[in-house]
Amino acid sequence: MDTLGHLESTIAARADADPATSYVAKLRAAGLPRVAQKLGEEAVELVIAALSADREAVRGEAADLLFHLLVLLGEAGVPLAEVLAELDRREGVSGLAEKAAREEI
Repeated sequence: MDTLGHLESTIAARADADPATSYVAKLRAAGLPRVAQKLGEEAVELVIAALSADREAVRGEAADLLFHLLVLLGEAGVPLAEVLAELDRREGVSGLAEKAAREEI
């Protein structure tokens, strides 16, 4: 199993743990709006780190963003495999063409 798959499994295993002892359970207990807010905060922190050209901070914030993305996906009931399949589907398609197709919907 790859790193993200393993992390997804760990997050799923902790989803119903005691919020007093599990960060994942604490986030989930706060509900999807809090999980989404936390993901947004991590995205902003990553952007700030990137703009400051702090390579170590970028690495750490990117890891935080991926972690919180997996928590959000779990909360939304979307397996990582579905996201990866969507990326596979888009491979070889121009980013501009793919975006234009989504805007038509």
